This record gives sequence, C-alpha cells and structure tokens, in this order.
Amino acid sequence: MLQRVREIIDGYRKVEQHVFYLIGTQFFLQLINAAFFILFNYFMEKEGYPDYDIAGVVAQRFMAVMFLAAPLGFFIRGKRLKPFFYAACFLVPSFSLLSIFAAENHYYTLLDWGMRGWGVGFVLMQVSGLPFILLNVKKEQHSEAIAMWFQMWSVTTFFAGTINFVLYSLNPELFSERNMLVLFSLLGYCSIFFVRKITIVEKPSEPLPLKPVSAPQDIFDNLYNIIIKPYDWGRIVSVVIPTLIIAVGAGFTIPVINLFFLNVHGIGAGTFSIMTATTYVMVAIVIIFMPYIRRRYGYGIAITLFQSLAILALFIMATTEYYSGLSFAVYIAVFFYMIRQPLMNAAGPMTSELTMYYVGERNQEMISALNASIWSGSWFVSMQLFAWLRQLDYRYVTIFLITVVLYVFGVAWYAYLIYLYRRESG
Repeated sequence: MLQRVREIIDGYRKVEQHVFYLIGTQFFLQLINAAFFILFNYFMEKEGYPDYDIAGVVAQRFMAVMFLAAPLGFFIRGKRLKPFFYAACFLVPSFSLLSIFAAENHYYTLLDWGMRGWGVGFVLMQVSGLPFILLNVKKEQHSEAIAMWFQMWSVTTFFAGTINFVLYSLNPELFSERNMLVLFSLLGYCSIFFVRKITIVEKPSEPLPLKPVSAPQDIFDNLYNIIIKPYDWGRIVSVVIPTLIIAVGAGFTIPVINLFFLNVHGIGAGTFSIMTATTYVMVAIVIIFMPYIRRRYGYGIAITLFQSLAILALFIMATTEYYSGLSFAVYIAVFFYMIRQPLMNAAGPMTSELTMYYVGERNQEMISALNASIWSGSWFVSMQLFAWLRQLDYRYVTIFLITVVLYVFGVAWYAYLIYLYRRESG
C-alpha cells in the first residue's frame, strides 16, 4: 500500500513547475466560485429574494458563458493563452464585487449584468486552461496535471467552507455572508501574481488556415476553413452528447443544493459551509487517486462505476424530502450528499481525459470550449426551468429526480464511449 502511495506522489512530483503556477491561478479564481456556491444563495435569501428569483439571477452567469465559450474556442486556436488568464484574473473578482453591491441594493439590471460579466471572466480561464495543459505538459503527466486542475474546485470549496464556518462562529455579524463574499472576491486578485510566474514559451495549437479576403468567395472559404475543415465534428458530437445530458441534469440540482438543505431540512449557511468543506476534502482525496485507479482498473471503473454510485446516492438524498418531518431524515440527506459529491466529482478528470484522447489533439480546444458552453448553457436552461417549477410549487424531490433520470442516460453514453475508445486503441 505504501509503495502505491509513493507511486502516486511521484507522479505528481514529475509535473512541470509552470503547471503549479497555473493551478495557483486557478485556486484563487475557484475560491471566488466556491464562495459564491456556498454563500451567495444564502446572502440573497437574507436580502429578501425568493428561491425562484435567486435561480434566475444565478442563471445569468451561465447564459454569458453559453454564448461566449464556443466562439472563444475558435478565437484561441493558434494563440498564446496567457493573456486570457490575465483577463480572467481581473474580470472575475471585479464582477464578483459588482454583483454583491447590486444584490444588496436590489439593482436588478446591474445584478444581471454583474453575473454575466462574472461568467465571461470565468469562461476565459476555463476554456483556456485545459488546452494549455494538454499542449504544454508531457503526455505521461497529463493525468496528474488534469487531476490537479479539477482538484482546485474541491480544495477551494474546502477552504471557503472552513474559513466561513470558523469566522462565522466567532462573529456572525462581522463575518456575514455578504462580508465573506467580499473578502473572497478581493483574494481573487492574488491570481495575477501566479499568472506572472508562468514564463515558459508556450506551445500554441495549430493556427486556423485562413487566406486574405479579396473576393466574396474567400469569405466562404475562410468560414469553411474555420468551422468545418479543422475539426472532426462526428467525434466532437459523440462526446458532447453525454456532457449535455449530465449538464442539464446537474443544472436542476447543484446550483440550488443549499436551498434544498435550507428549505427542506433547515440547514443554515454556517452548517452547510462546514458540511460542504468536509465533503470536498473527500473529493480532493479521491481525485488524487484517480490517475492510479484509471491506470489500474480502466475507465470503466473510474467513470462508469463511480458515477453510477453517485446517482444512487443522489436518489436517496433527494427522497428524504418525503419524510423530512422525521428526525433522522436530515442525517440521511447529509450523509448521502457527502457520499455523492466525491463519487461524481472524482470521475470528472477521467471523463475529460477520455474525451480529449478520443477526439484527438486538433479537436481539443474546441471540445474545451464546447464543454464550457454546454455546461453553462444547460445550467442556464435548467435554472430557468427550476425557477418555473418552483413557482408552480413543485417539490425539490420531484425536480431532483429529473436529474437522476438524466444522469442515468449520460452515464450509459459514457460507457458506450469507453467501449469505442477501447476498440480503437486496441
């Protein structure tokens, strides 16, 4: 066992230094994301917003990503990616602060635009980061580097949740949801320091084959060369389908999970913070072992089995609303929430690795952009539907069971992709 742990640690030690600086950048931006995930809904609830209005506001940031991510995938082709990191480091914390100001003053239009700007800043990092790793890291370290990239969500959620719980326990008025959101937003500017440390000569992707425009036909030729010729769209479509299915399902649940615990089981921000922090420690630990699990047991275990168990845990958690009046229901809900998160999140790096390898190098930037667009677009649609269903007085359990059904179809499709990848790679 100790030998296996050493092998896992040695794998991470071999990752190049510039990846750690990129991860540092990601840490401070994800810290804002984690703080908003844990606290923003509670903050808006205290400001008097009903849950369907909260869902509509949060959806705005996903709408921005939905429209920007795919064009950004075309735009970054053949370009240096570090300038996009700089832009993200300025935009995310700035629009976070603007959104907090607008929410507490009930400036609805400004709040919507603040959340959209937040989404624009965040997508610059998310679309550019994974292609940067794949292009500038040795292939034998891809699994570890991708796992580190995905770990930042878990690590920052632990930090944000723990810090909020401790400070809130010391002084609830001083360290209110609003003040903690401001604090984490200001910390986000530290990401600029880490971007400056990335000094390698980037290996850009192959630029798009464009020619000077001297006739109308040249415009159509360039569109063909930009959109059709450089990409294997059959492969791309086959891998975005399960992403789309799972993303739509997740959009009904993940952004509003704290509202479920608040309105169904009476769990407030402080308790949810430490609960989520503990959960994401488990997520981070499991993700560390995922490259080893994938190499030892294959994608079938690392993806299909883990996700299937996560679906079962979500089903049990959601159905606690049926008997929420019983004293033990809240403990069952919390336990299976804490089980579900590591299982589903741990599979994330492996699904990304699988899809990136399956589509091939020339399609990787487009897949990264489409994944960001699909996740955000799906969450935007799902959040709007969630708000509509809640206005019609549908229970949380009914909405969450939609997620369960969609997850089943998405995991089945990933199992099919694993079969195709195995067949092609021999």
